[in-house]
Amino acid sequence: MATQKVTDWRKLPISFTELCIETTLRCGQSFRWRKINEQWHCVLKGRLISLKQDPTHLHYKVTWPTCTATPKHEHPQDSEDDTSTLLRNYFALSHSLTTLYAQWSLSDANFARRAPAFTGIRILNQDAWETLISFICSSNNNISRISQMVLKLCTHYGPYIGTVEGEAFHDFPGPEALAGEGVEAHLRELGFGYRAKYIAETAGCVAQVYGEKWLLRLRNPGVPALGAATKEAVGGGGVEVKKEEEEKGQKENHIVDSKVDLDDDSPAYKKAHEALLTLPGVGPKVSDCVCLMGLGWGESVPIDTHVWQIAQRDYNFGGKGGAKTKTLNKAMYESVGDHFRKIWGPQAGWAQSVLFTANLKSFSEQAAGAKKGAVKVEEESQEELVTSAEAVTKPGKRKGVVVKVEESEEMVATTLAAKSRKRKTVAVEVIPKAEPEANVQTTTTRTLRSSKRIKSQV
Repeated sequence: MATQKVTDWRKLPISFTELCIETTLRCGQSFRWRKINEQWHCVLKGRLISLKQDPTHLHYKVTWPTCTATPKHEHPQDSEDDTSTLLRNYFALSHSLTTLYAQWSLSDANFARRAPAFTGIRILNQDAWETLISFICSSNNNISRISQMVLKLCTHYGPYIGTVEGEAFHDFPGPEALAGEGVEAHLRELGFGYRAKYIAETAGCVAQVYGEKWLLRLRNPGVPALGAATKEAVGGGGVEVKKEEEEKGQKENHIVDSKVDLDDDSPAYKKAHEALLTLPGVGPKVSDCVCLMGLGWGESVPIDTHVWQIAQRDYNFGGKGGAKTKTLNKAMYESVGDHFRKIWGPQAGWAQSVLFTANLKSFSEQAAGAKKGAVKVEEESQEELVTSAEAVTKPGKRKGVVVKVEESEEMVATTLAAKSRKRKTVAVEVIPKAEPEANVQTTTTRTLRSSKRIKSQV
């Protein structure tokens, strides 16, 4: 009977200021890492990777699946194991985070003030397909529930790889697995709601229409895809388009050109962003998340409710005299992103992730640091909403959108008083409409402590 191969612990030299996995793996980038017995575990490229960290090294070991279960992932010899290269690629270790933090602090006083408590946050270089589906799941959702949905996708549709302390780990399912008959209905049974339709339809687009290589064509050519050949990862060049892909080029070009011209003179990041918007359930924020974390476009700045709050509070967006607005239209979305790109430069998305993390409730104690009398925010089972102002529109019908604004009231406990006070957070989601419509309709839903819902149409 075939057995799994588990390697010894190995290590990569890296400090907490260059990488902190306790923060990076929890801040809403990837939703598959699980912490068991003070170690982090996740399946990447057909292997189960376990991580732990000390002040000077990142330690890792690998559990390979049984050869009989997944023949394409045969046990490699130690000299052939590319996990070290895979991790360097996944954590984008070619960038000096210390240098980047110093540059952002010089150009932005707000970043300089908040960053010291959040060193070591890196943008993960993830699989583009996984990133796409994960952030479709993020619509009007929170980190805990997104993680549960992604786990269900892997458990029901992904190949089994290994087990840690009785917990099974599966790889992320490919487009074909999620494009099958009955997937949408099954996902609805599993609690995905309206996202089930978007996942099934997007999987169908990628698997049956656009082609598997389509996402590779949208990559930043200077950032190798996760799992690319070692010589590509070391050399820093883009992923080479193979001859077999070129043979399919006429069909793919026809499909892409009907949506967005990838060969025009617009910036390459913008091309990728616009191309992703043609997929079901993908709006500006989801597109930017995929560009940043799955396609290597460091200048991509996803604007969700947290970043919109930051832009209003710290960068004077949303009105004069401190006036705040709950709406985030397409022009304002682009304006906020352009502003951050101007002050933070080509890796603006990385800087944004630091301020995003500092704004999360689950990191409030870390943000407060050693300050006396700091407000302590109690964590709830419902974590931060990872939602945004989504302008999801069909090609040629970009005027009509429906904006839903949802408010939730949290109970914030302080160490200085026995009483509690309420704090509102705003989540904005734009739901696609099938027909063009000139007016914007806004639905506001306020959830009270009594769980009653009050709805008003504007």
